[in-house]
Amino acid sequence: MSLNAIILDVTERIQARSERTRKAYLDTMRAAAQDGPRRAHLTCGNQAHAYAAMGADKEALVAARSANIGIVTSYNDMLSAHQPFEKFPQVIKAAAKRYGGTAQVAGGVPAMCDGVTQGQTGMELSLFSRDVIALSAGIALSHNTFDSALYLGVCDKIIPGLVMAAATFGYIPGIFLPAGPMVSGLPNDEKAKVRQQFATGAVGREALMKAEMASYHGPGTCTFYGTANSNQMLMEFMGLHLPGSSFVNPNTPLRDALTVAGTERALEITGLGNDYRPICDILDAKTFVNGIVGLMATGGSTNLVLHLPAMARAAGILLELQDFDDLSQATPLMAKVYPNGLADVNHFHASGGLGYLIGDLLNEGLLHPDTKTVVGTGLADYTQEPVLNDGCVTYRPGAAMSGNDKILRSVKSAFQPTGGLRQLAGNLGQAMMKISAVAPERHVIEARARVFHTQDAVKVAFKAGEFTQDTIIVVRFQGPMSNGMPELHALTPVLAVLQDRGLKVALVTDGRMSGASGKVPSAIHLSPEAAAGGPLARVCDGDMIRLDATEGRLENLATDFETRVPATADLTGNGTGVGRELFDVFRRNVGRASTGAAVVV
Repeated sequence: MSLNAIILDVTERIQARSERTRKAYLDTMRAAAQDGPRRAHLTCGNQAHAYAAMGADKEALVAARSANIGIVTSYNDMLSAHQPFEKFPQVIKAAAKRYGGTAQVAGGVPAMCDGVTQGQTGMELSLFSRDVIALSAGIALSHNTFDSALYLGVCDKIIPGLVMAAATFGYIPGIFLPAGPMVSGLPNDEKAKVRQQFATGAVGREALMKAEMASYHGPGTCTFYGTANSNQMLMEFMGLHLPGSSFVNPNTPLRDALTVAGTERALEITGLGNDYRPICDILDAKTFVNGIVGLMATGGSTNLVLHLPAMARAAGILLELQDFDDLSQATPLMAKVYPNGLADVNHFHASGGLGYLIGDLLNEGLLHPDTKTVVGTGLADYTQEPVLNDGCVTYRPGAAMSGNDKILRSVKSAFQPTGGLRQLAGNLGQAMMKISAVAPERHVIEARARVFHTQDAVKVAFKAGEFTQDTIIVVRFQGPMSNGMPELHALTPVLAVLQDRGLKVALVTDGRMSGASGKVPSAIHLSPEAAAGGPLARVCDGDMIRLDATEGRLENLATDFETRVPATADLTGNGTGVGRELFDVFRRNVGRASTGAAVVV
């Protein structure tokens, strides 16, 4: 099957746009690679410090004849998704020794959870934690003692930050090792129903807590298809995982065997052997296009529209929102996983998962088949599924057909002909909308605006019974320059209740929504943001706003809109408390949401 014309056109457009930056990036990587293995340039004193605590491995490290793996880990035991990483370094070190190499924990990176900080002050540090993670991983790898790297991470900002660092150290080969999702608990739709009941006062906090604990109940990622699991999908589509490894549950024999297999592969692809494959060669325009196609085909997280441009820029690739929109138009929605359906990622994986989905997209010419990956040259490897054979990972052909067409379908019988995201543009700026979970009759809404400067003010108005007619709720001064661009997911139950009451409602904001949001029409990441004098700052209560996901338009219909003086807000309170003081330099130097809201690239 020849490559789809839109996929080809978008790829060529990205390559042309990125020609100068990509060349400069690759020139830097080639120059670094020519220096050979990193440890060769350390003095005896340098090396003595690096190997002092390595015991029996000291001799192998000094000889420098075998590869040394640097482990960059996001382990902590507060977060379920990262708790399984506690034992990974021991497994990796033992496997490295067995295969004739060595491994050291190079450093740790922070891993915060939007589920913990949702609606709290700490959420204002969340997006910036991505750049901190990139910086932290950079410090870990700066010791220059590693021939390849293993990146241990899963969740929302952790994978993007690690990819940004891996791209910056792109002359070093690397593999991403996931921990996997927790086993299924209380179904996500039942949890959402209890949240809505709590928002209206129908149930108390005890019932809410019981539902939340039954849903988030063990080690591994949350089972809904939010940003964490979208990240895992992305790593397979981009060839940075071992095939079929994303959704294998933690603390299982296959999960451990995949960690061992990843260690063996990390030793094989260094500059000391015959299969040197640095990450800079993997992260090219075709790879990022494949990742975006995967995002659209699965109805993935809106947060990836922020993260992918930042990740790509670190590799000299320039992505624009139009690229996402065009690729969405070419890619059918093939998966229905909560919040886009009732199934969770374990059900999706059991139905054939990413292997089936990648295979069908390849057969229909919707993916570049010839991308370089950590295991080979070509994405066809990722149509296979891993199995245990005498305790080791072997591969067999993946599912030839979906095991459940209510969860996973082929391109030809897709749930809808286009992908899960849509760009909206007009006199209010540029925004993104997740359409995969929004009913078609809600794709176009024209209603009066109610303007708020905090999500708490929206909830106060809701409790006061002020929303009695169709409304477009505007929440501004929520962009990265204002307050770090927190998710506004705490508004989801409120908006869903209004919608269930028969009102046409939508959200327009320069902030973010959760990667699991989607039931209510939401134009998010609006850029330029209100704090930068963007058009959103000129919206007034009562303005008629038209949100049109069919045509991709977002317009304020007021006749005097263009001539108004932008509103301002007192943002001084956003600079203190729960560590916000430390991030003032981030807020002052952050880029636009439309280019990734990044500080360090």
